[in-house]
Amino acid sequence: MLEHGAAPPVGDSDPQPPSGGLGTRLMRRKPVERLVAEGGKGEGGTLRRSMGVWQLTMISIGATLGTGIFVVLGEAVPDAGPAVILAFVIAGITALFSALSYAELAGSIPVSGSSYSYAYATLGELVAWVCGWCLILEYGVSVAAVAVGWGQYLNELLDGTLGFTIPDALSAPPGDGGYFNLPALLVVLLAMAFLLGGAKESARANTIMVVVKIVALLLFCGVALQGVKSGNYANFMPMGMAGVSAAGATLFFSYIGFDAASTAGEEAKDPQRDLPRAIMLSLVIVTALYCLVAAIAVGAMPWQKFEGSEAALAGIMKAVTGQSWWAVLLAFGAVIAIASVVLTVLYGQTRILFAMSRDGLVPKVFSKVHPKSGAPRANTVIVSLFCGVLAAAVPLGELADATSIGTLFAFALVNVAVIVLRRTRPEMKRTFRTPLSPLFPAIGFVLCVYMMGSLGAVTWVVFGAWMAVGLVVYFGYGMRRSRLATAEK
Repeated sequence: MLEHGAAPPVGDSDPQPPSGGLGTRLMRRKPVERLVAEGGKGEGGTLRRSMGVWQLTMISIGATLGTGIFVVLGEAVPDAGPAVILAFVIAGITALFSALSYAELAGSIPVSGSSYSYAYATLGELVAWVCGWCLILEYGVSVAAVAVGWGQYLNELLDGTLGFTIPDALSAPPGDGGYFNLPALLVVLLAMAFLLGGAKESARANTIMVVVKIVALLLFCGVALQGVKSGNYANFMPMGMAGVSAAGATLFFSYIGFDAASTAGEEAKDPQRDLPRAIMLSLVIVTALYCLVAAIAVGAMPWQKFEGSEAALAGIMKAVTGQSWWAVLLAFGAVIAIASVVLTVLYGQTRILFAMSRDGLVPKVFSKVHPKSGAPRANTVIVSLFCGVLAAAVPLGELADATSIGTLFAFALVNVAVIVLRRTRPEMKRTFRTPLSPLFPAIGFVLCVYMMGSLGAVTWVVFGAWMAVGLVVYFGYGMRRSRLATAEK
């Protein structure tokens, strides 16, 4: 339900809580018009609008397609068995309801901050900070989680082409049989190099990588289909619905691509028209490919053999054909695919910090824009080094679950934001409207909360600790340095 060319009305018409005590300061909202007016503006320069709907869709697919299939499938299948197909469907439906809300807000508030900015305009500064802090967990840890799996496929490729692999000591983190995951660090640094060149150049490289990984997955489907055995689908749900829910919650972090597209709001040529289209189109394409590949994978190999496998698809290709070169081709596709995910998710992380920095909630260094490249270079280097070290030192499973809970929490807030903005700003022009609102956003919220409940106790402890640290940072730094706070003085 697109309204082409629509734009928010001009003027700071968002109702604001009056200045006063702590409660009202925590509830202060940033007007939508101010968010849009500041779009692209950073310290010392501006971001460049260079991306159309095709590039935005490729960013969305690039950030999504690869993680759940190439990396986390080996983590999820032991939880759900062949019903991992159903887990992908559940995660996809959950993502769909949230994607509808994202599409509406991306068309109404086309800025880089994604759900952080949407929360700032609707739910107040404290909630926006919590959402932004969750996004830092979601994006930063996701980059690290995906980078961990990249090394597994790189070893498959090296083994098939050159006959050697990187030793475990240098290709696995502590706790997984190694000391330092060097390949994970290298792929993050490679993505950093692309991002430093600017958004247009990064988008071009990502588009090429997305095409390669789609071809690789279709190749896998065509070859592995020959090895599908109906007996592998027997005992379809060995762990019951609880296992499917647990797998779905783990796999949900594979669907954050449309969130990454929304972070490009200040570098899109026509964000109000193109962002909703890119979000919905990418989700449909990715969900279809995930379900197809998962169905063929569990049909071609007994689900019990997926345990501990982070390069499962390459192993299936080798087992089905009896020839290693098929696995080499798939490993090459996976290396490209996962590098694309790292590139686009790292991009999203830097743009969220850019928006938070512009609002004064994190240091100004994150919103400094290089005049030549039009990219936030210092931001990119800091985030890349942090994510690279995290990827080199922490095991994959723990990273994936931590990403899922941060994603689900942020998505839940976006669904609430749609309902609030419909009530507080009913007159606002919207280029996309979530169907059956507030019912669909409410369903999206409930599904996110349900999937959060499916995650383990350790993940919740990590999430609680992360939130506690975030609140300390906000009350110690962000609340006092917020640009809304300084404007009130």
